Amino acid sequence: MPGRPDPVDASDAADAAAAAVPHAPDAASTAESPEYAVPALDKALDVLELLADQSGGLTQAAIATAVGRSVNQIFRVLQRLERRGWIYRDRRSGLYLLSTRMLDLAHRHPPLRGLVELALGPMRRLAEAVRQSCNLSVLDADRVRVIAQVESPADFGFRARVGADFPIESTAAGIALTGGAPAGFLRRDDPMQPGITDLVVPVLGRDDRPVAALTIPYVATSFSEIGVDDVFGELIEAGRAISARLQGAGPDGTR
Repeated sequence: MPGRPDPVDASDAADAAAAAVPHAPDAASTAESPEYAVPALDKALDVLELLADQSGGLTQAAIATAVGRSVNQIFRVLQRLERRGWIYRDRRSGLYLLSTRMLDLAHRHPPLRGLVELALGPMRRLAEAVRQSCNLSVLDADRVRVIAQVESPADFGFRARVGADFPIESTAAGIALTGGAPAGFLRRDDPMQPGITDLVVPVLGRDDRPVAALTIPYVATSFSEIGVDDVFGELIEAGRAISARLQGAGPDGTR
C-alpha cells in the first residue's frame, strides 16, 4: 500500500552498509567506480528525472517499474523527496508529480536571479511597445531553458512557459546561442509553429559573449499592429539595453 512503509529489502540494507564505510580516494579511482557510488542518491535522481518527463503523474508501482527498482526501495525515496518538497502526491489519485522546487531553486541562484532582474524592465517595455510576447532563455547543458517571459499586452500572443526547456538544435534561441547565426541575431519562420516568426538577439556579458537569448515569437495576423521589421528593430534595442545593464552601464549606456 502506498500509504504505509514496506519491509526493508536486501538492496536497501546493502545501500546503508555501503554508505557507512569510508573510502579514501586514490589516483586510480574514478567518479564511476563502485567506491564512490551513492545508490540512494541515484534512486532519487532517477525518480526526479522520470517525473520531469511526464505531463501527468505516476503511481508508485509505475515509478518503480520505470526506474528498474523494487516498490520497497522506491517507497522510501518517494517519502523522502515528498518530505523535502521536490515532489508531491495527489491525495485523490495517489499519483506522484514533480513540484516546482527545482525551478524555485534555480531562480535563487544569484547569477540567474540577477540576469532576470536586470532583464525584466526592458522586456516589459519591449512587449508594451511592439504588442508581442518576449522571453529570455539560456543554455542549460544540452537544452535551452526559458528563464523569463513577458506576455503580450494585446489580446493575442504566443508565450513560452518559464522553466520550459527545448532541444538546442530545434529552437532559434539555441541556434543563436551556439554560433549558428551571425553575431547571434536570427530571424526565421518557426518550423514547428505556422504563422510564427522567431526573432532572436543575444544578451552579452562583460566579455561581450552571449549569456542569454532574447526572443520574440512574432505572431503575424490581421491584428498585428507593428510590422516584423520594426519589431525586430525594437528587439535589437532591448537586447542592447539588457546587455548594457549586465555589463554595468548606466541607463544611458555609459559606465
